[in-house]
Amino acid sequence: MPIFLNPFAKHDVSDFPGVLIPLHQAPHRNSVASLRCPSVSSAPSKQDRQGSEKDVGESASSVIVGLTIEQLRTEVESDLASNDLHSAYDRKSKVINKAIQDIGMGRHQWELFVLCGFGWLADNLWLQGIALTLPQVAVEFGISQSEVRYTTLALFVGLCIGASFWGIASDIIGRRLAFNATLLIAGVFGLAAGGGPNWIGACALFSCLGLGIGGNLPVDGALFLEFLPFASGNLLTLLSVWWPVGQLIASLIAWGFIPNYSCPADTLAGQCQSSENWGWRYLVLTLGALTFLMFVCRFFLFHLFESPKFLLSRGRQSEAVAVVHGIAYHNKEKTWLTEEILNEIGGDPEVVGDSKLSTIEIVKRTLSKFSTQRIGPLFENKKMALSTCLIWFQWTTIGMAYPLFNAFLPQYLANSGSDQPNSVGIIYRNYAITSIVGVPGSIIACYTVDIKYIGRKGTMAIATLITGVFVFCFTISGDPNYQLAFTCLEAFFQNIMYGVLYAYTPEVFPAPNRGTGTGISSFLNRLAGLCAPLVAIHAGNANPKAPIYACGGLFITAFISMLLLPIETRGKQSL
Repeated sequence: MPIFLNPFAKHDVSDFPGVLIPLHQAPHRNSVASLRCPSVSSAPSKQDRQGSEKDVGESASSVIVGLTIEQLRTEVESDLASNDLHSAYDRKSKVINKAIQDIGMGRHQWELFVLCGFGWLADNLWLQGIALTLPQVAVEFGISQSEVRYTTLALFVGLCIGASFWGIASDIIGRRLAFNATLLIAGVFGLAAGGGPNWIGACALFSCLGLGIGGNLPVDGALFLEFLPFASGNLLTLLSVWWPVGQLIASLIAWGFIPNYSCPADTLAGQCQSSENWGWRYLVLTLGALTFLMFVCRFFLFHLFESPKFLLSRGRQSEAVAVVHGIAYHNKEKTWLTEEILNEIGGDPEVVGDSKLSTIEIVKRTLSKFSTQRIGPLFENKKMALSTCLIWFQWTTIGMAYPLFNAFLPQYLANSGSDQPNSVGIIYRNYAITSIVGVPGSIIACYTVDIKYIGRKGTMAIATLITGVFVFCFTISGDPNYQLAFTCLEAFFQNIMYGVLYAYTPEVFPAPNRGTGTGISSFLNRLAGLCAPLVAIHAGNANPKAPIYACGGLFITAFISMLLLPIETRGKQSL
């Protein structure tokens, strides 16, 4: 195999010999058992969508050898019965879903899991990385400690625009191009931001960087979901494990550079020369280089197949079949999918003529996720309506609380109120230690959620409450060791909270409307994050500790709302 692969190669089924097997001889997976960790819980089967519930571990994967065209057609029509989409494209998409499900999870998907994880890592890598530059940026450019927080606002503007743009663009230009473009843009502008000539210039470059980073979560999530062998995207939540790793990498790099290549902590604003303050620039340049390296790994070292659903939507049916054959070949498995089977279920393209979607139709389908028709079922009964409102409220409050504390933590540590100002080295050492302690939280969350009488809701609520309490405790003393202890505890329980919230959210929403519910949750989270710097600036001018109090209050409010959640998903398959 060559070291560098052609990222734009097109394929034919002849490129993957030996993977095709007759439909009547192929293994067919009807359902997949739930796993203990909520991040890797199984997809809902047809029975799940009809509302049945089973204890985790009671059912095993059901594999049937042999399937007829009529049985396959029945399964497809049953899946389509949950919505009003019955075009040739929709029927053929369901057939491709079945084919990927029958191939099963394999090497290709796990490699894709790592590469999609790069996107989640990069998201928090830059959010925390820019937060770590704020004290030194303020000193160098003569900006007040409050005003410099607009730097984070600039990043969030880019993140919001990027998330909106790339989510739709990936449906038009393809997942593969969008998947690679996001990290390329982030890497290029990240490297450029290291040479920002002034504060306004640095903010503009950070905002452009956000345009790329903002597309990672929606594009990577959609791409990974379309290659998963399950109908549900619950495995998608396992990607959240990469989130705290980004913070850890940023904090370790900052600890190495900023204390050793920065102006002294007691330097007055405007009296710090750029030549003496290269620490934050070294940090940004290193993060930019890492982001660009992740792009290189995606683009050259791993051959990403284009999404078969995208190919199908553009009328490239033969290529879509070839991609499924490629997945089977890479996983050393077999597949029964052929163009003849697609045509048998969805109709011959030359006859029905509607398997290819126009650009306008693709955009309409994308935007339809947020139509009243899709949102309506999320409020179909009292229990579902209450759950939807509370989950969206939690994503909003936590979306503001998280950056209110974490995005400005280096500033809080530098202005702790202690008798002796913290040295730059201690500040960034403590931040690195905090990041290390926080990493296991996401992993531990996978196991605590199955504790009897606690479950998802209990674990999430307890972790959120403890997070809020420790945020308040942080303000009691300015002693560096005291603050280190509570920031470590806060980071640990905060990651448990996020890990469970990522898993619980898609489990609660019904499968046909899961994308809409989680999509709106993500949007509200970003929007609240955009407002966080404004709250920090204006509240911080009145009282330096006010943003921290606001953060703690938001976490406590989210905790109260979690106690009111009417649905517990522990031990039950997704609806």
